[in-house]
Amino acid sequence: MFSWAAETTEDTKQAIREGLLGLAEVIPDIRSYRIGDDAGLGAGNFDFVVVGDFDDPDGFVAYRDHPAHQHLVKELIAPAITRRVAVQHHWHHALPEDLPG
Repeated sequence: MFSWAAETTEDTKQAIREGLLGLAEVIPDIRSYRIGDDAGLGAGNFDFVVVGDFDDPDGFVAYRDHPAHQHLVKELIAPAITRRVAVQHHWHHALPEDLPG
């Protein structure tokens, strides 16, 4: 998740969106890749989110370290944000067996 810097233009934000979506075309380890702007339903939220799915930790590392991803982070994303958080986790089966009742 990112928070945009106040001076980040809409053109830069759009270039980041397009750059992120383009990663799925050049990094075969990406299984699913979604991005989106905050829906504005709560104060203090981050502005933007990226959710990527990979078959295993090695797939994530390949994505993280891929030159296209690194270029996008260094050249566009890092200068355009004020804060970032990330979580990597194993996706456990949750439905429907884990629902009560």
